Amino acid sequence: MPAPTRRRRWLTICAITASAGLVAIPAGAAPGGNGNPFGVRALDRLAAQRAHTAATTNPKAKAEDEDGGNEADEIAEGADQYAEARTSPGIVAPGAYGAAWTSLSNLKSTGGSWRHLTDLPYNSDDSRYRDIDSNSSGGSGNVTGRMAAMAADDDGYVYAGSAGGGVWRSKRGGGNWKPLSDRLPSQSTGALALDGAGRLWLGTGEANTNADAYLGSGVYVLAHPHHGTFSARSRVGGDELESTTVRQLRFGRGKVWAATSEGVWSHSTKKLTGAWKLEFAPNPDYLPGGSKANDDAAAYKNITNDIAVDPKDPSKVILAVGWRSGDDYNGFYTQDAKGTWKRITSGFGDLPTDADNVGTVTFAHAADGSRYYAIDQSPEQMASNPDSGLEGIYSAASPFGPWTKVADYKQLAADGSALTSSGYMPGVQAWYNQFLTVDPANPKHVYAGLEEVYESKDGGATWSTVGPYWNFGFSCWSIDPAKQTGDCNQTTHSDQHGVAIGRYHGKGFVYVGNDGGVYRRPLSGSQDASGHATDWTSLNDGTIDALQYYSVGVGKDLDHGGVTVTGGLQDNGQSVLRGNDTVMGSNFGGDGGDTLTDPANGCDIAEEYVYLAVQITQNCGVNDGSWTTDPAKATSYNVAPADNATSEARFIAPLTTDMKNSDTWVAGGRHIWVQTHGYAIRSGSEWKSVYDLGAGRTATAVAASGGKVYAAWCGPCNNQGFARGISVGNADGTGWHDITLPADGTVPNRYLSGFAVDPKNADHVFLAVNGFSRHWTEGPGAGVGHVFESVDGGTTWKDVSANLPDVPADSAIVLPGGGLAVATDLGVVYRAPGRTRWQRVGSLPAVAVLQLKLSPDGRTLYAASHGRGIYTIKVRDCD
Repeated sequence: MPAPTRRRRWLTICAITASAGLVAIPAGAAPGGNGNPFGVRALDRLAAQRAHTAATTNPKAKAEDEDGGNEADEIAEGADQYAEARTSPGIVAPGAYGAAWTSLSNLKSTGGSWRHLTDLPYNSDDSRYRDIDSNSSGGSGNVTGRMAAMAADDDGYVYAGSAGGGVWRSKRGGGNWKPLSDRLPSQSTGALALDGAGRLWLGTGEANTNADAYLGSGVYVLAHPHHGTFSARSRVGGDELESTTVRQLRFGRGKVWAATSEGVWSHSTKKLTGAWKLEFAPNPDYLPGGSKANDDAAAYKNITNDIAVDPKDPSKVILAVGWRSGDDYNGFYTQDAKGTWKRITSGFGDLPTDADNVGTVTFAHAADGSRYYAIDQSPEQMASNPDSGLEGIYSAASPFGPWTKVADYKQLAADGSALTSSGYMPGVQAWYNQFLTVDPANPKHVYAGLEEVYESKDGGATWSTVGPYWNFGFSCWSIDPAKQTGDCNQTTHSDQHGVAIGRYHGKGFVYVGNDGGVYRRPLSGSQDASGHATDWTSLNDGTIDALQYYSVGVGKDLDHGGVTVTGGLQDNGQSVLRGNDTVMGSNFGGDGGDTLTDPANGCDIAEEYVYLAVQITQNCGVNDGSWTTDPAKATSYNVAPADNATSEARFIAPLTTDMKNSDTWVAGGRHIWVQTHGYAIRSGSEWKSVYDLGAGRTATAVAASGGKVYAAWCGPCNNQGFARGISVGNADGTGWHDITLPADGTVPNRYLSGFAVDPKNADHVFLAVNGFSRHWTEGPGAGVGHVFESVDGGTTWKDVSANLPDVPADSAIVLPGGGLAVATDLGVVYRAPGRTRWQRVGSLPAVAVLQLKLSPDGRTLYAASHGRGIYTIKVRDCD
């Protein structure tokens, strides 16, 4: 397989997984019309990090890893990283986020209100930015953030549950969306379902087991979803499902069944008060309150995926149980005559029952109960097969079988998949991407979602890739629209998670939710000769802003006036919003990490892909479509420091400029890197390592002012043996040393997520600390507090958290008047100059804000949220 010359693509899995490792995927290239790879980020450096993270939670996997076996094919870096910042050094007890939201809501608010900046279309195919490092012309069109669940009815109402931005409603068959869950303490969606009475059920806590998924606060029901909104009072039961994820909600026996990360639970659908009943947990000792609740493996010992209630006999139920990376308890369970749940070991036909081949599972059944379908991901395949983790798609007359395999990844690949041209196979992320649904009017008409969308009209005998991964690699494609054959139609964004079938103006439609938002096509739509749909419509019209930003950058727009605002996004590249734009464009594809923007020129941009793969442009990435890599004509440049090649940086690694000299940049991996050419840098060789943090350590935050550099690090960074520290030195490489943090826990042994340096005094610095305090975290040295202050260059620290709620702090910034703003997992807080008490800034929903930046004139604060886009507020309103 030829190595790509440029490196960018969506199939990076974005930090896929909460704990067992990033799946290793071979490098590949999507050939472009001129023979050059287009839109492709090489994954060979990721594959080089294959490690044994899953072995910490699976003794069987550990034995295989020590023998150089299956689990060595999983990638450690990127696996824990979003989650571990919030959990290390221990496990977080249920109720942490709920308590934090209550405390935050009770804080006194500052003046002013947030202005939503990114509530407008974001066009991933924007022809202004058709650079070799963008994904423009791939065919996804307008996009937004990840959609984890979908629901629709026959009256034109559509409901979309986003990963981090709450639930949205459209009453027009899609588009013109309104938020429904802003009053809830969790904006993370796991499941949506409409019951027979027309009520909308919401299970919070995304269950895709990816790294940036959040736990939920329970299950809620909306009696009149056409015009109501969710509230805390609409929660079903008590707090039994707090701090869990909910993958599916199913109905039967007069109950709602919830497949969660802590077993299968049920509740009456008539009486919504009273506790949830735990129906089955394979390892109850690992549940909260159990004898092994504090074990490192506890989070993975009771994961359940789906429930199949036999529509012909609702007394018969099957549970699909298991952790995607494998465990001895993985399998299918049903009740015996005494009501005891027993594992099914035979009589299932082609559908496996052994633990090695039952991973993440999704069920679906025909409306008349005549057919059942299932998708099964295999832990064994995921660990040993670089092509795919998909065991297969199956069909049966009853959920009790016998099941017949109707498709495997090779068959799907041969039916018009776009993955094959990139060196991948369908189901390579089958643990992360799954949906399945059946046409209510036709038991043989099935839609299945993996990385792509597949359709069968004959019960699975044949399939069409109606939603290919992208258009790159197809013969119809050309970067020049005038040269296309006309056969390349809009497709969906990649990585499918949710699906629903509904009606609008009397016509049936299928709605899919994926890493790029919501798309719709007629239920029985048209296809071209290759089986690709010709009638997808993006429903991401800008009214649904669920964009998941890691960062934000702001600089003057020298061409149009005002400012240019840019930011790095989960699986949606880098957005660019210029002063006169009504539509945002994308100048870099793949995952967007940290961002640097020249305050004096907003088209000078440095964007981080994963692991410090830094790209820069000095014209916003505007390109004529020539894709040139000629340095004299290129519009973007790969300037990654060496820690990128060796993968010794975090998935989203810290990158900053010196506050006093914007030409001095600091980046953190294992080493602290400095370059002094600003946006004129053209090569990664221009970075200089000024300090080696040491083997096994990696930077979590960096800051610099007047040549003084602060670097926070962790190593190990996961729960097992977690350690953190601070190193301080100068940008010229002199004076570097590790700070001796006091043993009394003044600075907690938790993830150090950000520095804020006083612009007037480089020795005056604040430290933001992630995770939860020891009240919620069972781990050595968890300590208390989230904001700390030093007036002697980091030598000593004082806890200044005061009345700050116990919520993970992500970053901080000193405002021009001397006040301090802190971004947290539930919004932004502020401490006025000379004060000790904290206030809530505005009234954002319960969404994580990961980064704060100031406008070039210092008058406006920009907040990058991971689920609701970018917001601004005038700095004077904080005072």
